Amino acid sequence: MLDMFARRDDEIEIRPGRKLAAKVAGAYVAPFDHFQTRAVDGLELSFEGIAGDYHAGYTRRSGGREPWYPRGTEMRNERQLSIVAPDELAVIAGRMELAEVKPEWIGANLLIEGVPQLSMLPAGTMLFFKGGVTLKVDGQNVPCRIAGRSIAENARMADHEAGSLLFPKVARRLRGVVAWVEKPGRIEAGEDVSVRVPEQWIYSA
Repeated sequence: MLDMFARRDDEIEIRPGRKLAAKVAGAYVAPFDHFQTRAVDGLELSFEGIAGDYHAGYTRRSGGREPWYPRGTEMRNERQLSIVAPDELAVIAGRMELAEVKPEWIGANLLIEGVPQLSMLPAGTMLFFKGGVTLKVDGQNVPCRIAGRSIAENARMADHEAGSLLFPKVARRLRGVVAWVEKPGRIEAGEDVSVRVPEQWIYSA
């Protein structure tokens, strides 16, 4: 029997998936005890993330981004890697009246060039690296005061507290995305990446 209340496919806008070509412009690792990163030639990835990195692990502890859990609750680690784009970092720097904002200052693991509006990549986007690694985007990386203070200190801003407060305001939807390892291996600086954006729609029921 025909369901008179069934939704027709043409009642919702669906945008098709697409592929983008990109390149690894930089690779970075954080020591186990601090979120700031340092440049390296490549990243060794397992299902736990980057070996020895500050954000490595199958699980992590919840924080301010997960108000639905008591702080410190063990949960799956969907934030194994932080990915940023050079053009978006340049916008942030301009808004903060700085010459530059380096990926290392905000704990980035990958600098990816060639993807317009990288921070707007939807959850589920897959990054296929030429060397065989696959990463899956979980969502946007929300800018925080900790990263803001790191920028202020490294850029030698006169007022570190003002810098820590300014960054979350000017970097919203420009701070890149977080991702987790779907297929491990090694990522090399300069490596080609195929970015596959999934089919998209707006849920409005």
